[in-house]
Amino acid sequence: MTERTDGAARAARPPRRPTRRQRRRILRGAQYVLFAGVLLTVGALADWERLAEQFAQGDLAGELFPEILTVALRNTVLYTLSGFALGLVLGLVVALMRLSSVAPYRWAATVYIEFFRGLPALLIFIFVGVAVPLAFPGTEIPGGTYGKVALGLGLVAAAYIAETIRAGIQAVPRGQLEAARSLGFSHARAMVSVIIPQAFRIVVPPLTNELVLLFKDSSLVLFLGVTLEERELTKFGRDLASQSANSTPILVAGVCYLLVTVPLGLVVRRLERRAARAR
Repeated sequence: MTERTDGAARAARPPRRPTRRQRRRILRGAQYVLFAGVLLTVGALADWERLAEQFAQGDLAGELFPEILTVALRNTVLYTLSGFALGLVLGLVVALMRLSSVAPYRWAATVYIEFFRGLPALLIFIFVGVAVPLAFPGTEIPGGTYGKVALGLGLVAAAYIAETIRAGIQAVPRGQLEAARSLGFSHARAMVSVIIPQAFRIVVPPLTNELVLLFKDSSLVLFLGVTLEERELTKFGRDLASQSANSTPILVAGVCYLLVTVPLGLVVRRLERRAARAR
C-alpha cells in the first residue's frame, strides 16, 4: 500500500526544471552546434576548386617575391613610420596647447582635433595630393609622394595622438608636478623632465594601436597616383591582380599586412595587461 502511494506521488510530482547552470550548458552546446552547422554548410556550398584557382595560385604567388617585400612592404613601413613620427611630434604640441592656460591655444587645439577627427582620412589625402597643388601652383611638398603621405597620415594621426597624450598627462598625479616645482623646476622643465616621460609610459599601448591603424591607412596611397617604385602593399596587389586576372596577389598582400598587424596587436594587448597590473 505504501509503495503504491509513493509511486503515485512521484507520478503526480511535476518534472524538475533544469538549473541555471544546466541551462547555460544547453545554450552553450546549442551555439557550438549552430557554429559547426554554419561551417559545414559553407564548406559544402563553396566551390573550393574555383577558390583555389582564384586565390591560391602557387606559381603566381612565387613570382611576387622578392618585390612585394623589397618594394611594397618596405614602402608601406616607410609611409607608416614617417606619418607616425610627424603625428607624434604634432600631436604632442597640440596636446600641450589643449592643456594650456592660454585660451586661444586651447581653442586652436580643439578646432584642430575636431576638424581632423571629423573628416575621412581619404579626404585629407585627396586634399594634400590634389587640392594643395591646385590651390598653390608651382608649390611642391618636400619629399614627393613620401612627403605627401607623411603629411596626410601625420595630420590625421596627430588629432588622435593629441587626445591620447592629453589623457596620459592628466593621468599623472598632480603631486608629481608640485613636487618638481618645489625642487625649483620651472613649469616647462617639470613637464619635459617629469610629467611627459611618465605620460608616455602610460600611453604606450594606445600609441602602438595608433601605429597599427596608420599601417592600414597607408593603403590610401592608392589614390595619389604613385609610380611603380612607390607602390605600397594594396596598390601592388591590385596592380598585379589586374595584370594576371587573378586574385592571388591581393591575398598575398593581405597576408603581408597580417604579418605586421597581428604581432603588433599582440604587443598592444600585452602592454595593456601589464599596465592594468601596474594599476
